[in-house]
Amino acid sequence: MRVAIAGAGLAGLSCAKYLTDLGHVPIVLERRDVLGGKVAAWKDSDGDWYETGLHIFFGAYPNMLQLFKELDIEDRLQWKEHSMIFNQPESPGTYSRFDFPDLPAPFNGVMAILRNNDMLAWSDKIRFGIGLIPAMIQGQKYVEEQDKYSFSQWLEKHKIPPRVEKEVFIAMSKALNFINPDEISATVLLTALNRFLQEKSGSKMAFLDGSPTERLCQPLVDRITAGGGEVRLLAPVKKFLLDENNPSKNPVSGFLVRGADGSSDRVIEADAYVSAMPVDPLKLMLPPEWREMEYFQKLEGLEGVPVINVHLWFDCKLTDIDHLLFSRSPLLSVYADMSNTCRAYENSDRSMLELVLAPAKDWIGKSDEEIVEATMAELEKLFPDHFSGKSPAQLLKYHIVKTPRSVYKATPGRQLCRPSQVTPIANFFLTGDYTMQRYLASMEGAVLSGKLTAQAIASYFDSGDQSTLAVGG
Repeated sequence: MRVAIAGAGLAGLSCAKYLTDLGHVPIVLERRDVLGGKVAAWKDSDGDWYETGLHIFFGAYPNMLQLFKELDIEDRLQWKEHSMIFNQPESPGTYSRFDFPDLPAPFNGVMAILRNNDMLAWSDKIRFGIGLIPAMIQGQKYVEEQDKYSFSQWLEKHKIPPRVEKEVFIAMSKALNFINPDEISATVLLTALNRFLQEKSGSKMAFLDGSPTERLCQPLVDRITAGGGEVRLLAPVKKFLLDENNPSKNPVSGFLVRGADGSSDRVIEADAYVSAMPVDPLKLMLPPEWREMEYFQKLEGLEGVPVINVHLWFDCKLTDIDHLLFSRSPLLSVYADMSNTCRAYENSDRSMLELVLAPAKDWIGKSDEEIVEATMAELEKLFPDHFSGKSPAQLLKYHIVKTPRSVYKATPGRQLCRPSQVTPIANFFLTGDYTMQRYLASMEGAVLSGKLTAQAIASYFDSGDQSTLAVGG
């Protein structure tokens, strides 16, 4: 069975990989000249990599970790010590840590919180702990029900002091969805907290040992092509073609692909079709015949959030910390010195900081020079000793990667807008981290959605009856 997939991000490549494992033949069509979608990376003229985002792998990512195992690339994950490290704006140049001891969950998480006395008072910890009890007892059912609240509203509802939000959750909210706690759905943060507290290694973090394009996406392509599938770059899907002989059901008859270098457009025909595009371009691609369907109308409630990834190369080392850092800056979200955390970017003499600027809605239209200037001003606060004196650190070069529409903006109520992987169109399916699965918008969500879509397609063609399909997770 041939399956045409529009998009070579993690969801599209994962879907193709699992279809290959099931004996089918995927044809992945990617509009750009690079793999990875929201995890894409590029090499500059100096041979240095710069990426779409700062990509962190968590112990609470079972589908992602299983994918690494299936591809036999588990050794490419560089696991860091089990900690969460926050800058302390009140004491520039210092850090506060939540260190997780080698104990079963949730005791290791509880101990990490109790032993940190820099950021939260005991009264804050007790109040917050009481607030989390329903989530821990009732699990994901309770967590999903909290989608009607922002996280700020959830904290207020449980009489948790504002200090808890200010000290910890502004940083975490921006790290998870690039927006602040007063905008983000409580479901997003509660999902993360629940996984972190219920799984011993849930909050443990790893960095990839090189660029995601080479070290993760290429092994997926190798698996797909070894199984007889294809991955074509510079092959943008221009239109979903519908079967004119069956207007009542509107099935897809082909993907119209724009020709490259002046060549004519061509049609890719298959037995099934998958959109692995982000939700924003998908909405623009929908045929008029589909737009009246409730399933597709729900997509209007989903919109990607802007994000900016900043890469800065310096002439000296700014830090020796080999971990993700929560900046607690009003401008920056998280950052890492990739010369410490990533084997392929290693440099014992110079730092390369990769930083996420969020929220980015007021910055996405600004020039690279303005963004770098503002970022450097924040770094002078984070590393005061390195940007003062007779020999301050010098910026050697930079790269800015803007994503005007990244993961969907997870404000309250968005859960009801997330579609299943199975659509009302018999031979057309969706995959992507915005589709309904338990991990929300993340690399884990993308991989899981790809797996679910592959299973749905296989189930459909095995049964010949779409009504028998049931997907979720």
